[in-house]
Amino acid sequence: MHMPSLVLIAFASIGFVNAQGSLESWHPARPGESRGPCPMLNTLANHGFLPREGRNFTLPVVKHALSTALNIGDDVSELLYNFALTTNPGPNATTWGLDTLGNHNILEHDASLSRSDKFFTDDAVTFNATIYNQTRGYWTRDLINIQMVANARLARMIDSVKYNPKFALSELAADFSAGEGAGYMLVFGNKTQKTVRRDLVEYFFVNEHLPTELGWTAPEEVISLDDVLGFSQEIYAATSYDALETKAAMMRRNGMVGKVF
Repeated sequence: MHMPSLVLIAFASIGFVNAQGSLESWHPARPGESRGPCPMLNTLANHGFLPREGRNFTLPVVKHALSTALNIGDDVSELLYNFALTTNPGPNATTWGLDTLGNHNILEHDASLSRSDKFFTDDAVTFNATIYNQTRGYWTRDLINIQMVANARLARMIDSVKYNPKFALSELAADFSAGEGAGYMLVFGNKTQKTVRRDLVEYFFVNEHLPTELGWTAPEEVISLDDVLGFSQEIYAATSYDALETKAAMMRRNGMVGKVF
């Protein structure tokens, strides 16, 4: 659906008024404000780069937030925005929010790095320290590398498959899961060396706060879609299925024929 240019500009301007954002202005969600299953988007709302109320994000607002705060390219923002629209159940939706991202097994998925599977608590949004401690146990050095990212991701998959009788992972969610690992490596790490400081990643996950207090600054080079896809493919390549009962058997048992982790 195409909106007249003046209406679109006015609508976008309203969003920017509510979501300028700064690294210094931070607070967690207040009563009535929504947060979701994605730590990075929650963080951007906590800083005000995304609207703090956490609802009704437009494409211009998403582009502004990701570019200004993290130096993420518009190609990534557009992909995220378009996939996130599928989480809004409204007819002909043109916005989405942190509240809609919580709709299960679209982008939000089982085997999160920091959230419980929805089956166990009916809450896939709130930070879960037990789950996160399992994840961080696979970041075994001060510099996290691709292999550690892949190991942590797979460990969460194995744990969910083992204990969650309704474990489900759509192909889209599997790709986003790999993209999440690529995301924290690219935003907080060294794209050339393909490493990221563990203290920056831990601070981010626990606090949903950009780790400026630890010396982090946004990447100098724009993070492109090619960067995200390239790192995601390396995470897939580093994922070993030897620990599973066999990948094929596990997937058949859980009705995931044709899906990949």
